[in-house]
Amino acid sequence: MKNKNRQLSMKERWEIDRKSGATFLVSSPQCEICANVIKNDAVKCLAYKEIKPNDVRRCKKECPKFKSKDPLLIKKNNKELGDLLSGIFGFCVGDALGVPVEFESREEREKDEVHEMRAYGTHHQYFGTWSDDTSLTLCLIDSLKNGYDLRDIADKFLEFYFNALWTPHGKVFDIGNTTVLAIQQISMGEPLEFCGGNSENSNGNGSLMRILPLAYYLKDTGSFEKVRIIEEVSSLTHAHKRSNLACIIYTEMAINLIKSKSKMESYEESIKFVEKYCFDKYQDELLYFRRLLNGEIYLLSKNEISSSGYVVDTLEAAIWSFLLSHNYEESIFTAINLGDDTDTIGALAGGLAGIYYGFDSINNNWIQCLARKRDIYELLLSFNKK
Repeated sequence: MKNKNRQLSMKERWEIDRKSGATFLVSSPQCEICANVIKNDAVKCLAYKEIKPNDVRRCKKECPKFKSKDPLLIKKNNKELGDLLSGIFGFCVGDALGVPVEFESREEREKDEVHEMRAYGTHHQYFGTWSDDTSLTLCLIDSLKNGYDLRDIADKFLEFYFNALWTPHGKVFDIGNTTVLAIQQISMGEPLEFCGGNSENSNGNGSLMRILPLAYYLKDTGSFEKVRIIEEVSSLTHAHKRSNLACIIYTEMAINLIKSKSKMESYEESIKFVEKYCFDKYQDELLYFRRLLNGEIYLLSKNEISSSGYVVDTLEAAIWSFLLSHNYEESIFTAINLGDDTDTIGALAGGLAGIYYGFDSINNNWIQCLARKRDIYELLLSFNKK
């Protein structure tokens, strides 16, 4: 027997109000920046003259007919700039696509795979919002555009944490514990070489997630100098050798891709680099990277790949997702649909995929939705002129 006194759901009440001619004034955040928006009409727009799809009205998924009313026009004047834009925007977009589902399990992703940009979710943020991964990456670029100065990089991290430098909306909403502790040490005037966490429990992915800019800065630098600088930049927050080695492997792979090497060649050359320049110093850490360094990470099944915030898991997941992909979108969605640390793994896979597949492989609507897209573009132009 049906309950005649059942309370109507929110959706049922909304439909009754709509059919009665009620006016809905507030659109979703994505609608507000779309060229198709009709002011003071949340139900219809120029693209949907009757009614917008449910997922669009409820901000669950991106609108397939989104068209930015303030499009960013990007010019790739040369290969060097094109590689930079491809990798960094690829990274930022991967981050933004992963933010809404961060910390959700693999089982949840298998029931509801991500194949589009979403909003709200874990951190209740707008479409195109990126995390501390991108914030600290942009802080590093902002410093490197004036040359390598470890103290200046540390100061940029302080500005991020205390004054919201390079945050998407003027507020820090997500940051790892090891990074926080290191920044607090920096703020108290501790020597930079002693600020980063150096215990085995400090091997989260907080330095790996921001290391990509060094691939552009160090691509023509000598091998030993390259290793030294990567170690110093990683150690500002994560000083354990395991975190440092993860950063070396990822940076070297990105450098190989920037130099137009194939996926497998980039991967194999990174392994050779570690064997030649890192073996003695990192001999006690190589065991933890054996699945990557045996040259066969791509042979592992999805069930054998972990997507946690542990630095080795993150590095394996990002490289595995990239190596198995056939385009940019497949790379990032393979990474994100592993679940758990979706923003970082999506960003790291997106950085590699962006470099390899090129800027035009990145969905333009995702770039147009990115928070502070114009600021990011101008920063990259400034860095490219260094």
